Amino acid sequence: MRNTLQYLLLLCFVLGACGEPQAVKDRKARHEQQVKDSLALKVAVMPTLDCLPFFVAKERGIFDSLHLDVRLRLYRAQMDCDTALVGGSVQGAVTDLVRAERLQHRGLPLNYKIATAAYWQLVANRKQRITQLSDLADKMIAMTRYSVTDMIATEAMEKGKLKNPAFKVQVNDVTVRLGMLMNNEMDAMVLTEPQATAARLFKNPVLLSTADNDFRPGVVAFRRADMADEHRSRQVQLLLRAYDAACDSISRYGTLHYAAELEKYCRADLRTVKALPKTMFTHAAAPRQKDVDTARRWIAK
Repeated sequence: MRNTLQYLLLLCFVLGACGEPQAVKDRKARHEQQVKDSLALKVAVMPTLDCLPFFVAKERGIFDSLHLDVRLRLYRAQMDCDTALVGGSVQGAVTDLVRAERLQHRGLPLNYKIATAAYWQLVANRKQRITQLSDLADKMIAMTRYSVTDMIATEAMEKGKLKNPAFKVQVNDVTVRLGMLMNNEMDAMVLTEPQATAARLFKNPVLLSTADNDFRPGVVAFRRADMADEHRSRQVQLLLRAYDAACDSISRYGTLHYAAELEKYCRADLRTVKALPKTMFTHAAAPRQKDVDTARRWIAK
């Protein structure tokens, strides 16, 4: 009996001794992962064409080649990107100057590192027979408040000199917004690529475009507080190198070569990718001052 008891005590000790190192190992692994996550550079992106260089850099190993740990946080609503920026869960975000200037106006200092080639178009529902801006009277326009889409919707209403006002309806998810057009649930909406191309493929007319008035609102913004940190600043410099390399690759091979990335991140089918207008992806550079000033004037209204 005594021997049996001693054996059981010894067995419990051995099991405990074996279990403790594994538990410690698991805790250590979790801690190491948390440290890696905290040190990684996190960028909020959208399912839009202006984010393609980031998708290419991630999927084609450009970030890895520079030993840069970048975590792309994919959101389908720009408001979610704003929340992540304000809360500090990401260090940078692909956005537009109207949104970015509003964030700065509300107390979040930002650095503009990249001006993107993004443009936005006001697309009308062909089934509603809207062919000109004046036809928007009493119609619903899908957009997102405090953004370039809001700005374009407002500009369309002013230029159209509507007999009766149109109604700006907030639809934040860009994929939902496009779906509402396809399902005849919305009269008009503001879209960027590749959603705008998908809409045009179904003969929905374009009434207004930022490209027509030489306004380039696309931008990649980073939190200024993070840029003051040496580690983060070094990461962003490497990110810009990766971005430039991805742009060079896209310019060389074309967007069709990266149909897999556009399908994965943007849900763009091959037909849409093939129909995309030729887009110049240029090296990272700050936005033009006149574009920043345009956004600031609208924010100040």
